[in-house]
Amino acid sequence: MRASCRLIFVVTIEIVACSTISALAVATEPPSSPALSTVQEMIAARTDVWGDAAMRQPNGPSFKFFKDLMPPLRWVNAEFRHYPIVLSAPRARKKARFESNGGAVNPRANKKPMWFEDGDPITFEVGNPSEPFGGDLERLSQPEYLDGFLPVVTVRYRTKGATVIEEAFAPAVESYAARGTAMVRFTLAKGVGDERIQARIGSEDALHVADSCVQNPKGETLVAFSAGWKWDGELKALVADLKGDATTELAIFTKPNSSATRVSAEEFEGQKKACVQSWNKLLDDGTKLITPEPIVNDACRALLVGIYMLTVNDRLNYSAGNAYAKLYEGECGDTLRSLMMFGHLGDAPAMLKPLLQFDRKATRFHVAGHKLQLLSYFYWMTRDGHTVREYETLWRPSVDLILASRESESGLLPKDNYAGDIAEQVYSLNSNANCWRGLRDVAAMLEDMGSVEEAENLRKTAAEYREAILDAASKSIQMDAQPPFVPVALLADEPAHDPLTATRTGSYYDLICPYVIGSEIFGQGSKQEDWLLGYMQQHGGIAMGMVRTMPAQGEFKDTPGVVPLYGIRYQLALLRRDEREKALVGFYGQLAQGMTRGTFIGGEGTRFLGGDANGRTLYLPPNASTNAAWLVALRYLLIQDWDLDEDGKPDTLRLLYGVPRSWLVDGAHTTIDDAPTMFGPVSLDVSSKVSDGLVEMRLAPPKTAAKQMLLRAPVPAGYQIESVEVDGAKLELVGGNSVDLSRRTKPTVVRFRVRRD
Repeated sequence: MRASCRLIFVVTIEIVACSTISALAVATEPPSSPALSTVQEMIAARTDVWGDAAMRQPNGPSFKFFKDLMPPLRWVNAEFRHYPIVLSAPRARKKARFESNGGAVNPRANKKPMWFEDGDPITFEVGNPSEPFGGDLERLSQPEYLDGFLPVVTVRYRTKGATVIEEAFAPAVESYAARGTAMVRFTLAKGVGDERIQARIGSEDALHVADSCVQNPKGETLVAFSAGWKWDGELKALVADLKGDATTELAIFTKPNSSATRVSAEEFEGQKKACVQSWNKLLDDGTKLITPEPIVNDACRALLVGIYMLTVNDRLNYSAGNAYAKLYEGECGDTLRSLMMFGHLGDAPAMLKPLLQFDRKATRFHVAGHKLQLLSYFYWMTRDGHTVREYETLWRPSVDLILASRESESGLLPKDNYAGDIAEQVYSLNSNANCWRGLRDVAAMLEDMGSVEEAENLRKTAAEYREAILDAASKSIQMDAQPPFVPVALLADEPAHDPLTATRTGSYYDLICPYVIGSEIFGQGSKQEDWLLGYMQQHGGIAMGMVRTMPAQGEFKDTPGVVPLYGIRYQLALLRRDEREKALVGFYGQLAQGMTRGTFIGGEGTRFLGGDANGRTLYLPPNASTNAAWLVALRYLLIQDWDLDEDGKPDTLRLLYGVPRSWLVDGAHTTIDDAPTMFGPVSLDVSSKVSDGLVEMRLAPPKTAAKQMLLRAPVPAGYQIESVEVDGAKLELVGGNSVDLSRRTKPTVVRFRVRRD
């Protein structure tokens, strides 16, 4: 699945420094009535029955509502089975694979061509006689990050005589980072027994030990070990007997080290401290965000960290350790957008360049349209005209390709792939709509940069191009469907897929449809936009607010599931249309059922039925664009910058328009500090004292005034806003819970007066 939507598999499927805050009592929500649909009933339903039930809760959708509807994500289609956790220094080229049950570092997948192998596998065993570490799920804890989000992973495994604690991380210093090093420590829980640990090295080479290092015949170090380990040459294993407070440490090199390395408890602690400092600094360089939900704060930071762990230098790769360890234009462009939204603007110019250099002939028009849209987004977020001009030789060919390729008779681009994995040649609504949007956006960007004449010519061409697309679409829409079906294949009698996932083409339609919606080719709030959204929602296209799919071939054939990353534009359309509750379904649905517990890792997709009672299956995790999908949703719950007059230039800023009502329960506090927008940085501090009849907000708006700026206070169930004061002066409420702050550029204090219903 990727770009123009490759589906291969799927599935049944700050930037931020969001500090953790103490647990806050968020309003509890009684079970919905009537009884919830079963998993099988949810799968069979044409509508999002679980999402509808979530919206019926007193304060709307929540993590708690979705959390236990299905088993957690746990399994992958690899020999090691337990999902992998990538361990890497920020943006390092070499990365280690840590099995999430603690059972191995760099375990073999033995699943070509989709999974890659790197480094010699090191598997861990406990006890005497030994058993695989983490082999019995009843005695295994879920992996946890340090402080809830830092990539120092802890796993606990209970044996007959003790509880063994395993801790693993990737050092940030270059000498270790360049070799994809994983540092691992084993200790015992205090006051319980003793235990034997074995670290077996799965190398076919003859190995020897020198200077506390296990080395290959070339004298390269595979594993460095601390005092307490003994070498068993016959087993090719390091063995340690843990007692009391003693610890044992290993440094495992994915790329063998050319020299001996000393490892000790002190070295482990020093490198751990440096690792933590490195990641905290990266997060602190972005936006500070604190919400009233600790799990949201942890997920936010962990997902940002996850993106930087998958990144190689300036390349925002889709994944790591598998066939997706590469760029895809649309998907990885969304990853860059998410980083910019959360304040990592300084990295954006360098990360933009590989995406502008990207080329894929089979989907060249899809690539061209999204390349130009990404460039324009970069410009409005940074106003960096210098970089735009510096990279002109990289983006100008996309403009030329679109202008030169349109057919004289139809006015459309020539036929190309229906989707990345479907080679059927069609006049693609997706390709044409997004290429039109790219031209329109570049015209607006160039005008703002001072190239007025070129911008006007491009705008006129884009307008004429749009008319050709709309004409072809009007001749192609299946009006006898309910709602009318807007096809991807124009002028080709594409049938109205029902349900959408019944066929391979229908599943890909469901993935592509949000790209069409996001192009806004039909206009915001148009009847065609209603039809596109309605068809997905009424014909089996959405589950828990996420886009559904059903693979029609391969090992995942006929296993329904969801692909969260392709729902970004669907979610944004809902928020633009102020359909907040539906957007919150996807936000919490993905947090609860589209990520792993405790580590917030997602794949390209997830299955509803795969796996067993202990867990469901992810497809090729981790996935940076899945991270980005949730981060973009979070940002737009809080801060929405829109172009609502559809001229390609931002004009509207809406604050707190999508946040859940539970975030304004009594005592709740939200902080947003220095968050980039298309108008400049914004800061906002929100304190709820609804029991005292007050919600107070302190706003530092952008220095560039938006034509319209609105601030909302979605108070929890049981409360109603009576009035609003801005800097002490009463203003009229907008829509019952918002205030119009348009044209303001100076710090402002807003007080919403509330009462119980």
